[in-house]
Amino acid sequence: MKQTMRIIFGTLFVLIAASVGFATFSWFLRGSSEAPYGAPFSLVDMNGEPITQAAFKGHPSVVFFGFTHCPEVCPTTLFEMKSWFDKLGDDSNNIKAFFVSIDPERDTPEILKAYISNVTDRVIGVTGNPVDVAAMAKSWSVYFKKVYTSGDYTMDHTASIFLINSNGQFHGTIAYGENPDIALEKMKRLSKL
Repeated sequence: MKQTMRIIFGTLFVLIAASVGFATFSWFLRGSSEAPYGAPFSLVDMNGEPITQAAFKGHPSVVFFGFTHCPEVCPTTLFEMKSWFDKLGDDSNNIKAFFVSIDPERDTPEILKAYISNVTDRVIGVTGNPVDVAAMAKSWSVYFKKVYTSGDYTMDHTASIFLINSNGQFHGTIAYGENPDIALEKMKRLSKL
């Protein structure tokens, strides 16, 4: 009986150790400087052209998840991005910016293009099939939820901007409402990655 219990406990210990080791290894790979951020995706940009995770490689990127019917956060964020690019001048030339719609049912490429172009020509709108957009957002740990109002709906969503280095790897965030000087400094550092 004691021998059987030792075997059972020994086996359990090995399984637990293996599980912890696998979880640690997976976490390491996700946070590794070699692994790109998020899962592969296939969506369309605001010009109707295909766009994949390859769009985030070869240059630093800023990525924001929002929607065109957003009353405050999304337009404010677009204007802030434009301001950062203007203040950085030539230092921002290698940074690409993306606005990924978390409301693809309403945000067609044409609507995204009109919305973004009213503010800046430096941001590329991204939309697509709702299932594919949801999968991309989930892989980036972006929260979003449809909230019904009287006769319509709005979207709750993560309001941070993701900073991605030229290898497609996560480098940090700029929070909504973050101190403008700190946000600009983060953009300066990003431009060198």
